Amino acid sequence: MITRRQWLQASGAIATALALPARSAFAQPARTVKVAIGQKTIAPNLVNLLIGEGLGYNAAEGFKAQFMTVGGVSNAQVAVDRGDSDISTGVPSFALPILAKGDWGKAIHFYQYTYPYKWDVAVKPDSTLASYEELKGKNIGVPDFAETAFPVTKNVLRSLGLDPDRDVKWTAVGTGVAAGVALQRGAVDALAYYDTGFGQIEGAGIPFKLLPLPKNVPMVGGQFLMALRERLAKDRDLLVGYGRSVAKASVFLAASPRAGARAFLKMYPEAAPRGSSEEDAIKSVLVATARRIKLYEPPYQGAKIGSINPEEFRIEAQMNNMQIGPLDAFLTNELIDEINNFDREEIKRQALAYA
Repeated sequence: MITRRQWLQASGAIATALALPARSAFAQPARTVKVAIGQKTIAPNLVNLLIGEGLGYNAAEGFKAQFMTVGGVSNAQVAVDRGDSDISTGVPSFALPILAKGDWGKAIHFYQYTYPYKWDVAVKPDSTLASYEELKGKNIGVPDFAETAFPVTKNVLRSLGLDPDRDVKWTAVGTGVAAGVALQRGAVDALAYYDTGFGQIEGAGIPFKLLPLPKNVPMVGGQFLMALRERLAKDRDLLVGYGRSVAKASVFLAASPRAGARAFLKMYPEAAPRGSSEEDAIKSVLVATARRIKLYEPPYQGAKIGSINPEEFRIEAQMNNMQIGPLDAFLTNELIDEINNFDREEIKRQALAYA
């Protein structure tokens, strides 16, 4: 039986955020790298950021990772700016408005760990709604207003000529199964969520149907790793090392999603449904991550894993009538070649042999 422990959550100032130490079978090196994640809990959508610790990829780079769940994307940004984390997750929907106001700090995005596009809008199986345009006047549920489904779905509606602030109502319904229950019970007309969230709902046996994505859905909403710019020189090996660990984990997951699920659950058994068998726990992670794993490789011809396409930021800024100027101090691809300096075929062999 798999037991559940209460997740440690960040509270109060980011400096006092509580960490969730990953458990690994490998001997740990002395250096600890703090990674702030803009979520309230550890979940399968983070799997490629996490399992490098359990697979020994972080140890091979000379560090141990300490993951901190700090609540929301804004908190992750504050954590890296204040030096409470070495690396933080970041999303354009939060970063671009700050950049447009000229208030962006000293952080720089250096690795893209999930590429667009990973969101959908679901309705009940018997709903008469058949398109995003028909959401006008409806109540749309989102997990949380600090979570990416909210601003990204607003952008998509805006691209269709709707005013997302006036034409629809938004309701925070919680994450995971709770979001699915809100839809099932009719608390909302539709649910905007990301791929792994819908996977959790599907795994719980809650039925839904996805509205067809609009044509030419904008390539926005990627997820990134960032660190203070001064670290590019001071701790270059550290940033390359963690980026390489995430890249290896992404290749590992693509080669064998089941092996990736097992590695994740070895580190975080409490992420499994309460009372589930080992096999059912693995299946729950596989359902949750099936869509996400496809988004680890860039959708741009010839691009290397982790590389950042600046056009994603420009498109999102344009959609929101933001003037952002040059992006040189905001993102960089200078670490990508070094990050990709590993044997992909060897990582695939490891995945297929994982026991």
